[in-house]
Amino acid sequence: IVVKSVGPQISAVKGVAGATILGDGSVVMILDVAEMLRGGASLAMAQVEELLQQPTHDNTVTVMVVDDSITVRKVTSRLLERNDMNVITAKDGVDAMGQLQEIVPDMMLLDIEMPRMDGFELARHMRTTEDLCDIPIIMITSRTGDKHRDRAVELGVKRYLGKPYQEADLLENIYTVLAESAL
Repeated sequence: IVVKSVGPQISAVKGVAGATILGDGSVVMILDVAEMLRGGASLAMAQVEELLQQPTHDNTVTVMVVDDSITVRKVTSRLLERNDMNVITAKDGVDAMGQLQEIVPDMMLLDIEMPRMDGFELARHMRTTEDLCDIPIIMITSRTGDKHRDRAVELGVKRYLGKPYQEADLLENIYTVLAESAL
């Protein structure tokens, strides 16, 4: 497993080494048993229990950006992060599939032309995978012809934008698609 550092609120708790995210998206705390034994387990467990009782207010949208262009990934990530979204990036469909085993985003932004696995292949795979079939997809591509657009619609893509996109258009499409999928 990959152990990630925890935020400042939890890092002060003795005996907590970090956290990991399971395949279903749930967060699991990783305990440092040796630290707990050295520092008094009852105090540490009381602190952990208190933190777990606090309500979470994380309604942040998570968006995965899949594009082989590092520039597109960075520009799009910055735009989304400025608009209070969590962003995961992948360089192609194979990279995205690996990451989708760890975390399931609320929305996918896909390019079509990528090495190893293109956007159409990734979208087809997602639509035939039970855990991924309901994730809304917006394709952002330089392929703006009707042939590509029709193929995307057949695969269940919600929106189809050409490159370069206007930031306001992308954000409007993201919010609209998220609202539609929440219904």
